[in-house]
Amino acid sequence: MPLVRECQFALAKKQYLVKVRRDRYIRDDICCGIVDCKLCLDVWNLNLIKLDKVQRSPSKVVDSKHILLLDTNIIRHQVDVLTDERFSNIIICNTVLKELKQCFGQRIFRTFLTDEKKAVYIFKNEFFRGTCIVRNSEETIDERNDRAIRHAAMWYRDHLKQLDSDVTVVLLSDDEQMVQRAVDEGLLAFTLEFYVSGFDDSAMLLDKFWRGESKKRSFSEGSALFDQHLTLEEMKLGLANGLYKLGTFQVSRENYLEAHVILEDEQDRPIFIEGLLNFNRAIQNDVVVVQMLPEEEWSCPASVLRLQEFESEFLLEKSEAEDRAQRLSNARARGDIEPTGKVVGIWHRACRTICGVLEPASSTISNQRLFTPSDRRLPRVLLDLSEAAHLVDQRIVATIDCWPISSRYPIGHFVRELGKIGDRQTENEALLLEHDVPHQCFSKSVLDCLPEVPWTITEKDLQEREDLRHLTICSVDPPGCTDIDDALHCVQLVNGNFEVGVHIADVSHFVIPNSALDQEAANRGTTVYLVDQRIDMLPDLLSSKLCSLLAENDRFAFSVIWELDRNAKVLKCRFCKSIIRSKMALTYADAQSRLDDPNLNDAVTVTLRNLNNLSKLLKKRRLERGALTLASTEIRFDIDSETMDLIEVQAKQMFETNSMVEEFMLLANITVAEKIYTEFPQVALLRRHPPPPVSSYEPVVKAASRLGFELVVDRGGKALADSLNTAVLEANPYFNTMLRMLTTRCMTQALYFCSGSVPKELYVHFGLASPIYTHFTSPIRRYADLVVHRLLSAALDPSRIVPSMLDRRRLELLCQNLNYRHRMAQYAGRASVSLNTHLFFKNRLEQLEAYVLFVRRNALQLLIPKYGLESFIFYDQAPCNTITYDDDECCLRAGEITIRNFDPLLVQVCVDESVPHRPKLQVKLVKPFISGFSVDPLPVQQISKTVENNLEKSNDQPQRTGKRVLNHVGDEEDGKKRREDFSHALATD
Repeated sequence: MPLVRECQFALAKKQYLVKVRRDRYIRDDICCGIVDCKLCLDVWNLNLIKLDKVQRSPSKVVDSKHILLLDTNIIRHQVDVLTDERFSNIIICNTVLKELKQCFGQRIFRTFLTDEKKAVYIFKNEFFRGTCIVRNSEETIDERNDRAIRHAAMWYRDHLKQLDSDVTVVLLSDDEQMVQRAVDEGLLAFTLEFYVSGFDDSAMLLDKFWRGESKKRSFSEGSALFDQHLTLEEMKLGLANGLYKLGTFQVSRENYLEAHVILEDEQDRPIFIEGLLNFNRAIQNDVVVVQMLPEEEWSCPASVLRLQEFESEFLLEKSEAEDRAQRLSNARARGDIEPTGKVVGIWHRACRTICGVLEPASSTISNQRLFTPSDRRLPRVLLDLSEAAHLVDQRIVATIDCWPISSRYPIGHFVRELGKIGDRQTENEALLLEHDVPHQCFSKSVLDCLPEVPWTITEKDLQEREDLRHLTICSVDPPGCTDIDDALHCVQLVNGNFEVGVHIADVSHFVIPNSALDQEAANRGTTVYLVDQRIDMLPDLLSSKLCSLLAENDRFAFSVIWELDRNAKVLKCRFCKSIIRSKMALTYADAQSRLDDPNLNDAVTVTLRNLNNLSKLLKKRRLERGALTLASTEIRFDIDSETMDLIEVQAKQMFETNSMVEEFMLLANITVAEKIYTEFPQVALLRRHPPPPVSSYEPVVKAASRLGFELVVDRGGKALADSLNTAVLEANPYFNTMLRMLTTRCMTQALYFCSGSVPKELYVHFGLASPIYTHFTSPIRRYADLVVHRLLSAALDPSRIVPSMLDRRRLELLCQNLNYRHRMAQYAGRASVSLNTHLFFKNRLEQLEAYVLFVRRNALQLLIPKYGLESFIFYDQAPCNTITYDDDECCLRAGEITIRNFDPLLVQVCVDESVPHRPKLQVKLVKPFISGFSVDPLPVQQISKTVENNLEKSNDQPQRTGKRVLNHVGDEEDGKKRREDFSHALATD
């Protein structure tokens, strides 16, 4: 096999040049990708392009039928254009993929590559004798790659002629010099814009063009508003010398002019960034390089609620120097100043699509329109639209191209419209896109991996598995659950001990490693639960049928079986692949009814009673070790099954049986974690929850201290849990729950990780007070659990080891994706709850009890428990001048009325549609009544005595009591249990 050897120089980490040699083996058996080509050796059967299916040209600039060959810049910048259905039968050279890999671009067009309708073929031109070239001494790398692409196009031109086909090849590029060289070499070549201009109705498609370079040139003559970013080499040098720091840019959800940069070291304190000038064009989730400001210029959050959509003027900065000077003086006196810096460079832009709405036109002359993202942490974007009229009331998708230093806003382009604002389907599509949730239909290659139906258990299956169908096994889930991935059994042994089994759906039997189904599941990472729909990680045949542990059906399971004594201490443990037959599929309410009914003593009920008694002992020991019981707001939506309209919203009811199931799932996860780590200490997939830095607790510590309670945050989880238990106000029964909710927000995110990549002392799961933990119990909806199943299976039988399981680098990359997908799924679920709550209040006015989470300098931030809703009331522009903010006490004063954190209020809630394209939830104060600010109560609304009493006591001196108020909330969504690490799923922003 011929060998091509190339040498080039590269910059090493220590800033000196090294000579790099790259070898390529050249082949003759690489096919062209055309179906039934008589000239190619169809070795791998990867042909996609059917010449007889090639239609007439969609563009008037080309008369003949043709296939398209695209250069790197087209793929890098114009994927939004290429998604148009008129683009098909496409060749992408291996040279292009190599260039995209170097610019972080491959993931951008993964969906485009796998669209079977487009027939995209990857041509390995660099390894094919007919198209392989060697770089000339006088060529740059870019020039060499351009020549390689043109050479591949010439080969296709000649190849098609040999086939006597009426189809030719067209080379598309955004580089006019590249196009001219191709034409000079006898190729049919055009710029993409010229090619698209020949389409019928091309105006909308032309609006989708990336025009970053041209926009930069058009803004180059303006005066600079921002500092120039450092070059890559300057950033590398500054980071190496310790002059700069690298981290992820996170904008505050409460003030779009404030952000923190989260540094790579989890224990390092985040760097505070204040103001758009110091942001220096950084955008949410960008990886940025930061320079620390001198200590005398350090600042702190302003405790101001500032939301971009409520700003009346588009100014670069608000003029508030006098207020800021006084605020910082007070903050320094209290020791509240934070390390502060400014962004000096962008290490890596966070590529993403953005959903939002167009603002009304400010001029009828220009085509430029402002686009406001749904995510309030993102800046408004300037779009150039020739067809904007019909998009005014539409939810649309855009993306950012560039941000010139002389532009107040980033420059972007239109991608597509989603539908009418307020339409449920449109809004669901928007939030899925906004949170990067893969939700396309499963491809044919994925569906081809599914087992044939009807599926039956074979004799071989029976021989390889332990038959547990004789046991009284049952599942306990929320109502309507179809993807049942766990079941339990409990049998009292003759020695008085208990045999307890957790049986988990054996998804690994059906999902073969490295198959198309496995790759799709790995990419999706998790099932996503919205209020009115579920986006499955696996096709429905598996998730709701063959894998789901349905009652009275034989199913494959992976079982963990313990022997426990009467004190729930583990004496023995074993693992096995099994066949089970669940006797009953119960809801939590059904299971609780059986526990509470003294007349029931059947096998299922006795099993549940034994499980419940043991679970209480397990939970007691877990809390004694320092596990946290935190809180979150959880609500349930009642939806009309036919119209999908919201009927009612109410708090979810929790039962003992929720906790019962949770305890055994936690025990199974910990037991399996210990096993796989013992057998695979370098490549076990585990889950850790880093202890939060003490500084992150500051807001909740201060809020509690103002009411006389001390939260102990520097002596571990046990001390924190104990101090939370004692923080109870008799006058405010919801106080403890709110305190736990605020503590939840101080937590770090729990993370999947590869055991060989992290020191063992960092394995700890802080929330569970467990030294080691993983996810094993939900493989139908979490890919991490599927990986853990494979590891456990290999630990029991080494013949089941797959080489990819032992690849540490591969597991590290997988964990990065799983953490990202898990986080986005949580945010999407919350966004769905918020969306449906807004829809519920449309055309509705309701009077509700609310509690003050925070008193800001310009607003009250509220929690409305009935709907799990957070909102705010601005008071800085109230028509009365009697409302003042007390900076020392962090409270609001209006005459004799004082409003503090955690105080109960009475409010009215409705949807404000005064701005048609951007409806928003509006909350108005009813009680306490502040003249000129509060509104009159609804005449038909009856305020409960509880609310009245709480309002009367709101200014009373807090009294301590020994009563414990624990609102332990299970983690469920949309009829599917979600037993995360603990009830609130460690969901912090």
